[in-house]
Amino acid sequence: MKLEADKLRPKGLVYASERKSINVSILLGVIPLSYAISNRSWATSLVVKLSAGCLAAVAMLAPVTSFAQDAEEAAKDDEGWVTILDGKSFDGWKINENKDSWKLEDGCVVSNGNRSHLFYVGNDKPFKNFELRAEVKTMPNSNAGIYIHTQYQDEGWPKHGYECQINGTYKPDPIKTGSLYQVKNVMEPGHEDNKWFTYTIKVDGKHIVTMVDGKVLVDYTEPKDKEPGKDFTRVLTKGTFALQAHDPGSKVYFRKIEVRRLPDSE
Repeated sequence: MKLEADKLRPKGLVYASERKSINVSILLGVIPLSYAISNRSWATSLVVKLSAGCLAAVAMLAPVTSFAQDAEEAAKDDEGWVTILDGKSFDGWKINENKDSWKLEDGCVVSNGNRSHLFYVGNDKPFKNFELRAEVKTMPNSNAGIYIHTQYQDEGWPKHGYECQINGTYKPDPIKTGSLYQVKNVMEPGHEDNKWFTYTIKVDGKHIVTMVDGKVLVDYTEPKDKEPGKDFTRVLTKGTFALQAHDPGSKVYFRKIEVRRLPDSE
């Protein structure tokens, strides 16, 4: 006796359990979307015979979300925080130029070398409103940064987004930790070299707050009519994060970087 699904399926289609295969030319354009959705149990079991002779399973016909986004949901703690850098590997991150400027050391990511940036690429959903917190330690006379609302680029100082400065005692540059670099500058860093501190960055709409160990250093609201700069945009849009290796004389440690998304406020 034929099942109801058997009666409905288009001519030429077979189940994987029947250990047969079908040609791609039969599959493409044949399955009505409404039929496939209502009969997912067999639609997801179809096997397609590719021209190279390989067999590939047909993906489930359901709303598509990326694996990375699903993983982010699964990794959230009770307060919505997700660890995106644990100091054990570069998984989910991509180094652009001068790859030797980044190392893993004792559970930390260390920036030390010629200009380079480490971009977060572990989720293809851009970050708009969020809180980010990172444990950071600077060595004497060192410079680095955390970029927000940025985009991956192969070389150069990141053009997009804002740089949240990291600088305890770097002599050539007076702009210290907590600054939105060249937008809202801080002249006192709020932390000491050789000691871990927690750097918190929060974006909500046009509002940016930076904190060191819970102390607010910058509370900035971007003007509604602000235009992107030519060399560096320094405006809020959406994007990813990047860590900076500034120069061979600067050494900065990062560990336990966490982020949680906030609802859209606009």
